Amino acid sequence: MHLRVIFVISLLCASYSLGAEPRRPLEPEDFAALRDVDEPNLSPDGNTVAYVVGTVDLKKDKQPKNLWLAKWDGSDNRAITFGENIQSHPRWSPDGKWLAFLSGRGDENENDQLWILASAGGEAEQLTKEKGSVDDFAWAPDSRRIVLVVNDPDPRDPEAKEKEKKTVPPIVIDRYQFKQDIAGYLTNHWSHLKLLDLTTHELAALTSGPHDEALPAWSPNGNQIVFVSKRGADADRTENWDLYLIEPKTGATEHQLTTSPEADAHPDWESAPAWNPDGNTIAYIHGGDPKKIEYATHSLAIIPAAGGEAKILTANLDRNVVQPHWTPDGKSIFVVLEDDGAETLVRVPAEGGAPVVIVGGRRKVTAYDVSRDGKVIVRASTPERPYEIFAAEKGQLRCLTKQNDNFLAAIALGPSEETKVKSKDGTEVHGFLIHPPNNKSGGKAKALLRPHGGPQSQYACEFDFEKQLFAANGYLVVLPNPRGSTGRGTDYAMGIYADWGHHDVEDDLAAVDDAVTRGLADAEKLGIGGWSYGGISTNYLIATTTRFKAATSGASISDIIAGYGTDQYIRDYEYELGSPWSHPEIWARISYPFLHADRIRTPTLFLSGESDFNVPLLNSQQMYQALRTLSVPTELVIYPGQFHGIRKPSYLLDRYQRYLDWYARYIR
Repeated sequence: MHLRVIFVISLLCASYSLGAEPRRPLEPEDFAALRDVDEPNLSPDGNTVAYVVGTVDLKKDKQPKNLWLAKWDGSDNRAITFGENIQSHPRWSPDGKWLAFLSGRGDENENDQLWILASAGGEAEQLTKEKGSVDDFAWAPDSRRIVLVVNDPDPRDPEAKEKEKKTVPPIVIDRYQFKQDIAGYLTNHWSHLKLLDLTTHELAALTSGPHDEALPAWSPNGNQIVFVSKRGADADRTENWDLYLIEPKTGATEHQLTTSPEADAHPDWESAPAWNPDGNTIAYIHGGDPKKIEYATHSLAIIPAAGGEAKILTANLDRNVVQPHWTPDGKSIFVVLEDDGAETLVRVPAEGGAPVVIVGGRRKVTAYDVSRDGKVIVRASTPERPYEIFAAEKGQLRCLTKQNDNFLAAIALGPSEETKVKSKDGTEVHGFLIHPPNNKSGGKAKALLRPHGGPQSQYACEFDFEKQLFAANGYLVVLPNPRGSTGRGTDYAMGIYADWGHHDVEDDLAAVDDAVTRGLADAEKLGIGGWSYGGISTNYLIATTTRFKAATSGASISDIIAGYGTDQYIRDYEYELGSPWSHPEIWARISYPFLHADRIRTPTLFLSGESDFNVPLLNSQQMYQALRTLSVPTELVIYPGQFHGIRKPSYLLDRYQRYLDWYARYIR
């Protein structure tokens, strides 16, 4: 991969004076002081940035999110919504007069509805009162219409919530995939497009039927809307999302634009299709071989809006890209590029050619926006700095938000180091180390291996509170990107395909061995732990070696056959492993932590959300029961009402403290 760099980026954000006050180490409660800065949206004139700030209220046990505005020139930075609710998805109208957003305030079921604020100020106005939630929206070019993605209400809800109703109706299921984390059981209700006329406030349905629609985007002339849908006789069996076009009027018939067997603009990639300024071409994200599921690289593609053959622009890049956005001149397309521990902003020539780096360096860019006159903003982080919104100009990044500066001024962070090690078979494995702060002696430290989740993800150059908390408590934190990780191409990710707990275990252990060999980690004081696939990896590792003195395994599974039909990954199982009755040897081989639990000697803390449909609680219960039966020290922690991701602040604090206490108990 060859990228021509046109900016040398420096991070100009911290406004505090280095060394002004002695800095203290992180404590578990400090997570509540961090501010989550996200969803930047640049006004059409490029002068104002709307963004979202998430905070933590430990007293009320909530995580509210509110909207803020920042001026491009840095002269102003202020909140424009307040309170305990979640405000999200701010989007300026094309004429710059309005800011629309989603919020569940005022809705008894906390369903998101569409709200609007005048850019000149004043109170927000609620525009929709749908029985289902509004998931997404997009402004028409004339600023007088908005297309919405609206969930059908669950048909059970009205009856189940009647006060006089004592018996909840039964849940009737007839779908192939019938479970999804947070959404729960999937019955026959869907997400569809609706059109809101801001002049009359009338809301009309555009689409209907037994399928979901997502990610709408208007043509520049306002005559068409492109969106994403997955259809067919039994669409649950595939990931074959396609682009469709529809006129923005009641009774219009949509027609299919892409027809490839691969996913086009899969909603999980959160990347809406993008129209060229002349309206003739649409850019979108195109998936890889469906049988390779999430291991496959997804690419940037373009297709004529009138129909025709699609062109893959990054087919030779072998790296994931997301979030297409045309340059104002229509000659290139911006995308976020994932590459070997970093995520950067690049632009790809529409005629083909090598990507050009716009915001590069060893950092992680997760979102961006571009104004009509070419101004660029990004949401970015480094290992030493939480996410903020930056203006990219004159070869530098200039911070616009500075939400976490005061907090960082008082905290001593552990320095990060990027690593490259050789695995058992000679494969090079990359990753990170977080060193304890103020480790002046430079001697061997107790160490924690923390495998990441996914597995199709990567540790990247970003701030991670949890890992910094471990470092603050004296641990060297080992963060490898073993095979199965993204960021280094499809073949590297496919290194564990239908072979979990083999090469990834060897890669993880190689990272630990390297830290020990270099004299950084004490071989007698090693711990391990992770969440989701990080917990699965933990189970594989403690069933492989007894060198770890303590383990924490969150939201994990080891008896893989127990996941079939009880979690949300039915398509993945069928593609990667085949059915249990067709390939029982594969299912048994990758279930060795449960089937050979008698090999485990490591004291292990298991944790899970009670309502997790991603990796359900029953899987943690099985491993807890196995270790308890074998008299291996173990505990099981269940967080009531929580899904795969723990969200309640008191539970997050509890988890941080339990991690530290468990490791401290067994790593002397």
